[in-house]
Amino acid sequence: MKKIENKIMLITYADSMGNNLKDLKVVLKDYIGDAIGGVHLLPFFPSSGDRGFAPMTYREVDPVFGGWEDVMSLADDYYLMYDYMINHISAQSEYYKDFLAKKDSSEYKDLFIRYKDFWANGEPTEEEVDAIYKRKPRAPYVDAIFADGSKEKVWCTFDEEQIDINCPHESAKKFIRDNLRHLCEHGAAIIRLDAFAYATKKAGSSCFFIEPEVWDLLHECEDILKEYGVAILPEIHEHYTMQQKIEDKDFYVYDFALPMLLINALYYGNGKYLKNWLNICPRKQFTTLDTHDGIGVVDVRDLLPDEEIDRTKEDIFKYGANVKKIYNTAAYNNLDIYQINCTYYSALGDDDAAYLCSRAIQFFAPGIPQVYYVGMLAGKNDLELLEETKVGRNINRHYYSMDEVATEVERPVVNELLELMRFRNSHKAFDGEFILNESDENIVHITRKCGEHRADLYVDLKDKSYKITYTEDGRLVEYK
Repeated sequence: MKKIENKIMLITYADSMGNNLKDLKVVLKDYIGDAIGGVHLLPFFPSSGDRGFAPMTYREVDPVFGGWEDVMSLADDYYLMYDYMINHISAQSEYYKDFLAKKDSSEYKDLFIRYKDFWANGEPTEEEVDAIYKRKPRAPYVDAIFADGSKEKVWCTFDEEQIDINCPHESAKKFIRDNLRHLCEHGAAIIRLDAFAYATKKAGSSCFFIEPEVWDLLHECEDILKEYGVAILPEIHEHYTMQQKIEDKDFYVYDFALPMLLINALYYGNGKYLKNWLNICPRKQFTTLDTHDGIGVVDVRDLLPDEEIDRTKEDIFKYGANVKKIYNTAAYNNLDIYQINCTYYSALGDDDAAYLCSRAIQFFAPGIPQVYYVGMLAGKNDLELLEETKVGRNINRHYYSMDEVATEVERPVVNELLELMRFRNSHKAFDGEFILNESDENIVHITRKCGEHRADLYVDLKDKSYKITYTEDGRLVEYK
């Protein structure tokens, strides 16, 4: 069972390249090889919604994908990251069903956040609702309808299939402890705490990243995982200072600011804002350009001026390939104003040169790079799946057959990307320091150095070209 390495992590669903976990292993062995060192296996548990993010249990692998033996087989070859949805559990889970059936007699009655117990008068005031950092235009709840015919409100931040967990309660602490231990015992090298900032709630507050409660919760999870040597990655989309706070406590963080900053730099041939971020960003981080969600916008607030954020957002719809504003509306079951639904390749206009420049900068940036499976195959927006499902995020969730993968890896852009990934995984310079060199606005020059090992990246943002030089057997040679 592998632990974290400084090698690129692939993000994929169990059925995104082939039909199941066995197919995925064949695809990785036959076509991807040492271009990756780790795999973030997106939720593979039985689930009632949100493409796995409404888990019914963590004890089982969804039989459609395979079994624990298939997951553990991947753990033999790659360090694995699993999701733990710390904020919620499925409305179809045995826990919530038992609560609905037995109400106050249920052993899980304290596992959920009941409005009658949370708010002083059983209901929030208008001011308290306004204060909540929420994903819905009203107070975040769903009506729990009990077997005896009674009804009450329970907290529900996201979809109605995702019922929030009452994390501070002792019953929830045991629930979290048991599930995290199970995942640690079944191949995890790192556990991603999904929707982590929503898990701390206090009446009268934003109910989002509430201090000091958020640190108490994070350290409780850390104490459980320490026993197994498993790392922890809190998932938060918000102001970059939150990521810096988390890194200050010596946890891994995500760099969700990089995607928009790179698009901005490549659209306008100017690296001013990108370079500022590269100088100040956390070092103990996982970098992303694309994930199973959209391209984050809220993450670059105050890193890009408001007018630059607006310009970049608008120009994604102008310069991006086959992306429209309507895909981010109720017509496509998506009202998330914090993200733009588009593949990263299509956001850059399906332009091979711009795309490879973006990946080169990501791979030279501080941290461990993550590459989403669609991005690894330089995937275009899947308009067919989008229209078939009317789910905005599905534009970036194409299902590749094994034959499709075999075809895609022959494309020059994919072939060059995979070679670049292998270089990033194998050269020792990336185990050392990061240096951003002084350069013109349109040039990004990064040096990575470890002892006598060195690699330099030069990217021209205007003409969308890159060059790499590196040491090999004591000599300086040019990549490609």
